[in-house]
Amino acid sequence: MVKSILSIPGPIKFGQFYWDESKGEPGPVVITVDLEARVLSVFRNGHEIGATAILKGYGDKPTPLGIFPITQKDKDHVSSLYDAPMPYMLRLTNDGVSIHGSKVEIGYATNGCVGVPNEFARRLFAVASLGDRVIITDGKRMGVGDPIIATGSATPKS
Repeated sequence: MVKSILSIPGPIKFGQFYWDESKGEPGPVVITVDLEARVLSVFRNGHEIGATAILKGYGDKPTPLGIFPITQKDKDHVSSLYDAPMPYMLRLTNDGVSIHGSKVEIGYATNGCVGVPNEFARRLFAVASLGDRVIITDGKRMGVGDPIIATGSATPKS
């Protein structure tokens, strides 16, 4: 269940993020991604501790929807398909879809991955563990008191 969300003054812009672990007491980490809003949120024990604007995949390389466990962590990963650096990589699928550090700016996209600012990726990498759930939706929202499940959402309500 969502216990608290970060106080964010308006939409998060590309390259921007918020991080505050003051309410994030020890507990399970769940990461939510709303592709429509282009926002990733990190919850620890129900408290949102991080939120950022993201890059996503388009066209024939869309970011997949669903619930994915983190299956691999690699701080200094380089894509074998694209020969591209993927710092602080958290692997979600066997075919390479991951959350990783990126240059998050207007006009950029990924090949299906979720790109987040490098400093945010570093912080996320530090709190995420193998097996933690990543829930990727397209337009679902949630608020305090809502369950953190696939049909619940990815982006906190303002």
